[in-house]
Amino acid sequence: MVSYKTMNVDDLDIFYREAGSRDSQAIVLLHGFPTSSYMFRNLIPALADQFYLVAPDYPGYGNSSMPSVDEFDYSFDNISHIMDRFIQLLDLSKYSLYLFDYGAPVGFRIAAKFPEKVEALIVQNGNAYDEGLREEFWAPIKAYWKDRSSRNEAALKKLLTPEATKWQYTEGARSADTISPDGWNMDTFFLDRPDNDRVQLELFYSYGTNPPLYASWQAYLREYQPPTLVAWGRNDPAFTLDGAHAYQRDLKDVDFNLLNTGHFALEEDCDTIAEHIRRFMGSRLSPEKEATKAEAK
Repeated sequence: MVSYKTMNVDDLDIFYREAGSRDSQAIVLLHGFPTSSYMFRNLIPALADQFYLVAPDYPGYGNSSMPSVDEFDYSFDNISHIMDRFIQLLDLSKYSLYLFDYGAPVGFRIAAKFPEKVEALIVQNGNAYDEGLREEFWAPIKAYWKDRSSRNEAALKKLLTPEATKWQYTEGARSADTISPDGWNMDTFFLDRPDNDRVQLELFYSYGTNPPLYASWQAYLREYQPPTLVAWGRNDPAFTLDGAHAYQRDLKDVDFNLLNTGHFALEEDCDTIAEHIRRFMGSRLSPEKEATKAEAK
């Protein structure tokens, strides 16, 4: 069974989905733009018999609090702080991170700060490399980083339309007519809330703080070598295959998988990704493997 809960974190109501036994290996699932924990609606029950899963909504997304931009700092540093506090309040001493889209810069900030707590990474179209940013998609966002003019802002507001949200779900998909419209309709509902466009524009601008941190995140990967599963929609219009392959440059232990789908790979390949996770976690984090690691130390 999946439970739907809310936790008070620094005076914010953080909604989250939870399933599985607390005695099982924990996976914290971090969503991307423009979605919420709803993107994990099928993955969570598919894995709950074996893992403890929690998927929070960030402030400004889904069913979590949406304070105004004057009341809350919508930056990746601050979102990461709230998610770190959320994990601490759950009292998770060890956990793996599922990193998708915005979840990558949120999760890498946490992992680099607390490397001893992160047992493994599951990277699904989550970028940590300069070459991973597809130029044609990111050009207007990069222009906004340099100049927050009304003209550049107007260009980014096009990314908040129902048409653009649907495009993110269907572009690169094997069979777009098999993808339920529920995902992009749910995202559109939340995006269309009064003043949510200002929230999104703040985070578009704050995304410019992420590329300067890539080198430090790559250093974290090289030093701590977290076991990493890459399950990447190869036809992603935002993040390139070069960004996916780049993880193999810094990590010795990568379970690398390319899927013939787009950005929202879970919409077409949820069962495949679930099986990859079961196999990966079983081979990397089984009690026998952990005992072998302890003996080696």
